[in-house]
Amino acid sequence: MKRILLIHTGGTISMSTDQRTGAVKPTDEHPLHQYGHLFEENLEIIEEDIFQLPSPHVTPAEMLLIQKRLMTAGEEGIYDGAVLTHGTDTLEETAYFLDLTTEAPFPIVLTGAMRTVDEIGSDGVRNLQNAIWTALSEDAFDKGVLVVMNEEIHTARYVTKTHTTNVATFRTPTFGPIGIVSKHEVRFFQKLVFTETYPVDKLTKKVTLLKAYAGMDSTLFDALADSSVDGVVIEALGAGNLPPQTLPGLKRLLEADIPIVIVSRAFNGIAQDIYAYTGGGKHLKELGVLFAPGLSGPKARLKLLILLEHNLTHKEIQDKFLK
Repeated sequence: MKRILLIHTGGTISMSTDQRTGAVKPTDEHPLHQYGHLFEENLEIIEEDIFQLPSPHVTPAEMLLIQKRLMTAGEEGIYDGAVLTHGTDTLEETAYFLDLTTEAPFPIVLTGAMRTVDEIGSDGVRNLQNAIWTALSEDAFDKGVLVVMNEEIHTARYVTKTHTTNVATFRTPTFGPIGIVSKHEVRFFQKLVFTETYPVDKLTKKVTLLKAYAGMDSTLFDALADSSVDGVVIEALGAGNLPPQTLPGLKRLLEADIPIVIVSRAFNGIAQDIYAYTGGGKHLKELGVLFAPGLSGPKARLKLLILLEHNLTHKEIQDKFLK
C-alpha cells in the first residue's frame, strides 16, 4: 500500500464562503477532510493540520516548521510522497524555500485553490487529487519541489502567481510547466538541469526586498544602511539597471559589507550585467552588486536569507546565484 503525508497549512483551499455576506473565511474543520474516498483503496493518506493560516500570514518561520516536519517524515521512512496544501499568495515562496532546504526521499508537491470548496467551479479538490497523483508518480523523483495547479506541474524555482483570481494563475514565465496531469495520467516532458540544497535549522538574518522605479533615489537605501538589515534584493529595471540617484545609498550599503542582489522586475527574462552607463548592470557589478539571473525578487530574497545562514563570502554567494 502506498502512503502519502498530506499537510494542511490553510489558505483558500481550507476556507468557505459566507452565503450571507460573500466573505471568504476559514471553517472550523478543513473541508478537504471529507474527500479521502476519491483515491484508490490501496492508498493511505495521513493528514496533518500543521497550522491554519492565510498565506499572507506565513513567514519563513512557518516555512522552517514545514521543512522540519518533512525532514522528520523522510527519516520515518514510511511515506511514498508528501503533499502540502497552502494559500496561493505566498505558495511559490514556501515551495521555493522547501526546494532550497529540504532533502527528502520522496516527491514533495504543493497545491492550493483559487476558489473555495463551496463555490461554483471550485478547483481545490481537483488540484488536491492531481497533486497526490503527482506525488505518487515514479517520474516525480529528482525534479525538486513541485507545484501542481490547474492540471499543470511546475517547478518551485520558477513558478509564480500571475493573476489575482483566475484558476490558471500559476505559470512559469520563460520556461513553461514541466508536466501535466491529464485525467489520471501524470506526464513530465521537462526536468531541472540541476538541484541545490542548503539545509538550515534556524533563521536569524534579515533580508529586505526593494522594487526599482523611474526617479528612485537613495532614500530607501539610506534607511536600510541605518537599520540592522543583513542583505538586500532589488528588483531592478530591465536587465538589471538602476537610476543614478540610487548610487550614494547603494554604496553606503556595500561599504558596510551588506550583500546586494539584483534581479529584474520584468515578468520574463533574466538579470544580466549588460549596460555600462552610470547605474547600468556593468557599473553595478563593478561596484560589487551581485546578480541572480532567472529568479524573482521574493525567491532571490529567500535564497539570500538561507545562504547568509551559511556564512558565505560575497563571491561564494554570487557563485550560488549563478547556478
